[in-house]
Amino acid sequence: MKITEKNTMYEGNEYICEYEDVDSFDNLDYSFCKQTYAVCLCDGKMVIAYRGKKKKWGLIGGHIEKGETFEQTLKREIKEESNMEVLKFLPVGYQKATDTRDNSFVYQLRYVCIVRPYGPFVSDPDGSIVEIKLIDPKDYKKYFDWGKIADRIIERALELKDKLK
Repeated sequence: MKITEKNTMYEGNEYICEYEDVDSFDNLDYSFCKQTYAVCLCDGKMVIAYRGKKKKWGLIGGHIEKGETFEQTLKREIKEESNMEVLKFLPVGYQKATDTRDNSFVYQLRYVCIVRPYGPFVSDPDGSIVEIKLIDPKDYKKYFDWGKIADRIIERALELKDKLK
């Protein structure tokens, strides 16, 4: 499924976001892949994170560091931001975010993961995440509503979760 939306995303800049369901990220040029985020599921609940400075709830994830594989980024970000271990994961899809000012773009990868806590969440090393919460997945719009693309990412993640068991 493909979805296109015009969004204001980063520092007030306008982007065209094109989302596509995929089963693999192998066809994407690594140099344009900049972040991984996941719908993390723990005992049937969805793990969400509160970004203190932005005062917003959302999915767990972050930027790909130089030399990291997508899998390494996914596991590192989930550990840092939730103190949880990724047990299993699958690609959900990706979003191509094109800056309307200059037509530059990046790919943002989306996953579904089964996770379990290493222990209680204490803090995120970079301080951006100040709280995590486990919620019923159907209640995510009480915390964030990012439009049709996010709706599809969550819907597809929940469709794929049975493949992770």
